[in-house]
Amino acid sequence: MITAENIIRIECDSRIPKYKQIVNSIMENIERGYLVVGEKIPSINEISEEFYLSRDTVEKAYNQLKNQKIILSVKGKGYYVARSVDQSQTKVLFLLNKLSNYKLKIYNSFLNSMDSCTKVDLKIYHCDPKILLNILEENMGAYDYYVVMPHFKEGNQKHQNENQKAIDALKQIPSDKLVIMDNLIPSMGDEVASIYQDFKSDIYKALKEGIARLKKYDKLILVYPENEVYPYPKEIKIGFQKFCLNHGFDFEVIPTIYPDMELERKDAYIVIEENDLVCLIKQMRDQNYQLGEDIGVISYNDTPLKELLGITVISTDFKVMGETAAYMIKKRKTEIVKNVFNFIDRGSV
Repeated sequence: MITAENIIRIECDSRIPKYKQIVNSIMENIERGYLVVGEKIPSINEISEEFYLSRDTVEKAYNQLKNQKIILSVKGKGYYVARSVDQSQTKVLFLLNKLSNYKLKIYNSFLNSMDSCTKVDLKIYHCDPKILLNILEENMGAYDYYVVMPHFKEGNQKHQNENQKAIDALKQIPSDKLVIMDNLIPSMGDEVASIYQDFKSDIYKALKEGIARLKKYDKLILVYPENEVYPYPKEIKIGFQKFCLNHGFDFEVIPTIYPDMELERKDAYIVIEENDLVCLIKQMRDQNYQLGEDIGVISYNDTPLKELLGITVISTDFKVMGETAAYMIKKRKTEIVKNVFNFIDRGSV
């Protein structure tokens, strides 16, 4: 006989919500075959009494399972297993070009926005089109949806927006099953869902938003890494240069923050790599330069640590990007959406 004690596992010390533990317990039992389609499961009252939980908590769990079509209720009889977990799952292959805090923030936001019945597999292809091609070939047709961040590198470690072989492989995926993220690929057409950054116009517009702050500085310096393992889009540099030329700023582009930099008052730095940011701030402190007064600093891409330290940033909203991709899949949308990009002033410039 199926009892609440047999199929529900509640860990009181866990930070996982109790209703979620109920959902996970039932789905795990269905997945391992202990609960089968048509089998009656304990009532809300039985679980509530067995584990000293509020009825609302158990009801919330059962409503989630009902919405996912995992269980159904029969008036006057109770709750029954409606289908197997595998049949109810949506399988998504999530392909990241690199493993970084920013990319993982997008991925985690996507996961949190999808239904619990969605199974998401994460794979990294390290900006290498050959690895991407192998992954796609091995998994073609095995997933309901494919979410891809297409950033590639050439042999000289330069960023490449498109790789023809990779694009041809992506075109083998049905357009309504593919979501392109972060980097827009016009050759994929209008029928593929895309959530993208416009790297050139994003940095231009963000710096223009902060132009009142920047005008107190004599020179703007972009620290744009060259020949990186994971190269950055050249459009970032192009957008920066265009902004400086259009608004009359003296400017320079350097590949890194060197030890013993020739720091000058009234310079403002736009820094992409976090290692460069740390090195710059350390040298400023060692030489008694005041952040946001003597020397300005803007960092590219926001993090909680930068917020804590009061570093002004220009950044896309990674959480929104992940949420939008999930929305596209859940609502079966094939829209092309430019992700939000902001200048966030925290007083360091």
